[in-house]
Amino acid sequence: MQIIRTAVRPNARLLAATAAVLAGAFAFGAALTAAPAFADDAAPVDEIGISAQPVSDDGPLRTRFDYSIAPGQSLEDAYSVTNRSTGPQTFSVYATDAYNTDDGAFGLLESGVAPTDAGGWISFSGAPSVQVTLQPDETTTIPFTVRAPDDATPGDHAGGLVASVQSPDGQVLVDRRLGTRLYVRVAGDLQPGLSIAGISSSYTPSLNPFAGETTVTFTVRNAGNVALSGALKSEVRGLFGIGLSTPLEQDVSEMLPGSTRTVTTTIAGVGQWIYLNPVVTVYPRVDETAPNPGPLTSVSRDTVLFVVPWMALGLIVLALLVWGGVRFVRRRDDARAKEWMEYTEAVARRKADAEREPEFAESGA
Repeated sequence: MQIIRTAVRPNARLLAATAAVLAGAFAFGAALTAAPAFADDAAPVDEIGISAQPVSDDGPLRTRFDYSIAPGQSLEDAYSVTNRSTGPQTFSVYATDAYNTDDGAFGLLESGVAPTDAGGWISFSGAPSVQVTLQPDETTTIPFTVRAPDDATPGDHAGGLVASVQSPDGQVLVDRRLGTRLYVRVAGDLQPGLSIAGISSSYTPSLNPFAGETTVTFTVRNAGNVALSGALKSEVRGLFGIGLSTPLEQDVSEMLPGSTRTVTTTIAGVGQWIYLNPVVTVYPRVDETAPNPGPLTSVSRDTVLFVVPWMALGLIVLALLVWGGVRFVRRRDDARAKEWMEYTEAVARRKADAEREPEFAESGA
């Protein structure tokens, strides 16, 4: 569900201008993402005084609208709206299109923007919207019709049903909206799939040559026609596919057909192994309440990164210098010791020869 608050000056000269979105607008994406909480009868009453959810009758509780339909086909359903305020309120109920926001959240078009997709397929007794006035704690059921155009393309089309109420807040008129997700899957050739493109990587070394970080940036695109979320795994491999890191796992929130999302992951604990092979794999999945689109295939992309282990090379060079210095000193000392021994032996021989000369002289006489 979504909550949006828009403010408009009551002065007739300023009615055409929409004032700044108030604090409730900041709950837009979060409220949409947390739709199941608002659809639960046991959920706490929100501060805007609106409660709205799909009519479930005697079946399981629904937190969103999901339809499977053929081009040109029509379906009937109903929306339950409750006034949770302490006074009477007049609600406007209408449908609009959905999109993915920059941060990946599920968003609905702003008020006054005409829908061109699933939101435009909803009518209330032939009208694009309906108004109802409710007393405190009063609930009404609003029937509506979903009709797919004859030329509707196969796949998922996303939108939302919105319950809007206006109330004065000081000098402004505040428009508060509560939305429920709506998905229409048109029969035909379904092509569920996520792709990965534009992958790049970089390496940040550490004083510990085995504790660097590899940052991978890539774009995930829903190139098919089915709304998909997914699980993402990022890892770094070396030569022969040897794993050099602990795989990093994260979720990819739902992506509507045609949407793209830039993802950046940082993999820690990667050594400076010269050849690094960052690999990213995405495993698509559908919402548990959505119709099964058929087999889903994972997709992987990788890149190559060459990292010069300057720290390790420096340590190796230092070790070689130390080793070479030690060998030089040892050889020099050995040479000096050998020279000293040769010198002392020569002195000893000369002394011995000098002592034998008098003996030769006497024997000769």
